[in-house]
Amino acid sequence: MGVKSRYVRIIEDLIHAIASPDPIHGLPHIERVRRLALWIARHYTNVDLEVLEIASLLHDIARNTNDECHAVKSAEIARTLLEAIGYPKDKIEKVVEAIEAHSFSSGKAPRSLEAKILSDADKLDALGAIGIARVFMYSGAIGRSLEDSIEHFRIKILRLPKFMYTDIGRKEALRRVKIVEKFIKSLEDELRWLEEVSRVE
Repeated sequence: MGVKSRYVRIIEDLIHAIASPDPIHGLPHIERVRRLALWIARHYTNVDLEVLEIASLLHDIARNTNDECHAVKSAEIARTLLEAIGYPKDKIEKVVEAIEAHSFSSGKAPRSLEAKILSDADKLDALGAIGIARVFMYSGAIGRSLEDSIEHFRIKILRLPKFMYTDIGRKEALRRVKIVEKFIKSLEDELRWLEEVSRVE
């Protein structure tokens, strides 16, 4: 990845100081998204790695603010922070655009390559074994049932590969979605079996 710029180091130190240890949307998730984004970026040319890394670090900074759209609020906070440390204005706009468009629920389509990569990296962390773990950690936190968790997988998680923007991201998403599909089938089979044996009694 090379030597980190001064700006990346400043934002990295800030996020490590203030981010929640919550594995669902806190620092562990942020670090996974950063690594995924930089991995995707290796497959493309003309990616501004500094912009991508800073956007990855800041993409969920407003996640626990109870704002209606955390992506928009995170972008606003990112703008304020980056202006305060003297980050170049043209690069601030690229970071802001990437953060605003990263969320599956935001309804904003990413325009820049950096924004597309961040969006894909965030979605990848919701798939595969890690994605399964995250869903059930969140379900446990809010008291969501197994059946409602399965519905969440069906209406959101399993649809994510359709919304990938990069070829390499889509390929990895399709690999990870198979893990989720296999798990859901096993879970539904066990729940169905329990219903059947209960009726026999």
